[in-house]
Parts: sequence; C-alpha cells; structure tokens
Amino acid sequence: MMYYIYLLFFVLGLCTGSFLNVCICRMPGGSSVVAPPSSCPHCNTRLGACDLIPVLSYIFLGGKCRYCGSRVSLQYPVIEMLAGMFFVLAAWHFGSTQGALSASVFISFLLAVSVIDLYHHIIPDKIVVFGMVSGILLNFYSIPAVLNGILGFLIGGGILFLVALVSRGGMGGGDIKLAAAAGIYLGWQNTLLMLFLGFLLGSVIGLTIVLLQRKTIKEKIPFGPFLSAAAVISLFWGNILIEWYLALLM
Repeated sequence: MMYYIYLLFFVLGLCTGSFLNVCICRMPGGSSVVAPPSSCPHCNTRLGACDLIPVLSYIFLGGKCRYCGSRVSLQYPVIEMLAGMFFVLAAWHFGSTQGALSASVFISFLLAVSVIDLYHHIIPDKIVVFGMVSGILLNFYSIPAVLNGILGFLIGGGILFLVALVSRGGMGGGDIKLAAAAGIYLGWQNTLLMLFLGFLLGSVIGLTIVLLQRKTIKEKIPFGPFLSAAAVISLFWGNILIEWYLALLM
C-alpha cells in the first residue's frame, strides 16, 4: 500500500515541479503564473498537452522544442525530478498525510525561492506571502503548534533583521522574510538550526565560489539557496542533529 502512496507523491511532485518552473520564469517579471498558457520562449508557439508532460516530454523530444528545434533548458526536468524525489522523501519520513503534505508544500516553496534568488538575486513578496499563509494553514493545528510556529517566525525573521541592522544592509529583506516564513514550518528549535547551517553553508560555499571564480567579496552571492538548503536539512534531520548536539554537552 505504501508503494502506491510513494508513487502518488512522486507524480504529484513532478506536476508541482512543472508548475514551479512556470513560477520561476514568470514571477520575477511580475507576470501571471496562470495566463497566458505555456509557450516556447524562442518561437512563442503555444505548447500542447504532449509537450508539457513532466520529464518525459523533455526526454522524448531530446531536450528541444517540437516546433522550432531550440534547446530547452535543463532546469525544467531537474526541478521536476527534485520535487518528485523530495515529495517521496516527505511521504516516507513523515508518514502521516498532514506531515507529508506540509513538508511537500514547504519544499515547493523553497525550490522556487532558491532558483529565483539564484538567477535574479530577488525573493518575490508574493511567494513569501504564499509560504507564510500556507505555513499557518498547514501547521497551526493545536495551541503548542501555534506557539512553536510563532516563535519560529519571530526568531527566524528577528535574527536576520538584527544581522541586517548590524551589517548595514548585508542581509536582504527577502532573506529576512524567507527565514520568518520558514520558521512557521520548522518551529523555534529547528529555526535556530536552520540559521546556523545557513550561515555555515553560505560561508564555506560562498568563500569557495569567490576563490574559484576570483570574485571580490563585495560581489553579491544570494543567501536564499543556502538558507533553503539549511531549511530542508532542518526539516528532515533537525531533531536528530539537535539531540546529537545536546548529547555532546551532557
């Protein structure tokens, strides 16, 4: 029975990934994610249903547009597959429908934010508002959960807001709002872990990029993808990491 549930979540993840690609391409420019229908960015031909099957259309068409032969970005199948695999992981890890659904929505939010920030160095307010509202609807199911989510919200947004004040603009407003939204899903303990891991990943990987690409430290490296990766780690393995750390202190 569980295999059918995993398959269902995988297919749901593929379809969600397809929609996330639309959001990634349109939201930075302020375009609607609903209309107009999808079309080839090169020849503007409207795509049919057979052109929009997640992953399979890309494979069968050899990564090219059916109508003009232009190359299709590898981003499309990669995002679809990532969403599918993470949805299955959510179903396996949390088991319950509510937990798996909440984690799947959270991961979808993080995927879209990460790619948009990576490409455009912005985190659109609309997607952050979606993350906050969906987090409240999916996670505020009891008084302890509400309190935990509110504390996560305040800690995530508050700490990065203080960092922005101290660094005088070194932290963007989008990152602050992203951390606050993630806190609703993670609760206060895993939000602290997310921030620690986010700064750790950002420092190590950011410094490596600077050295390899010979960039100056003043060149902006988006923090959203690092914070999102840290949020995913905290979501799935946060309790284990926290228990391990506390055991070291005993």
